[in-house]
Amino acid sequence: MRSIPVNALQLTIALERIHWFYEQVQQIRKTETNPVNFRAAVSGYLAEIDRMQLEVREYLHFLPTEVQSPAVNAAGETSRTISKV
Repeated sequence: MRSIPVNALQLTIALERIHWFYEQVQQIRKTETNPVNFRAAVSGYLAEIDRMQLEVREYLHFLPTEVQSPAVNAAGETSRTISKV
């Protein structure tokens, strides 16, 4: 399920989460010496960072006047509805 930020507060929370995931990866880099174990340990964090960064970019791509409430499809996933202002 995607959780695209829809306002400044949610954007701030998303950026804080991204920062937290980066800190986790940095901590693992300091302690893990085996490259295979390191990649396995951080792969989930890095995937989550990538996913959240895409959502932040999507949010920042549009002016607030262009973005309407997220629409929810039958699967419960949200998508942006863009209005042509």
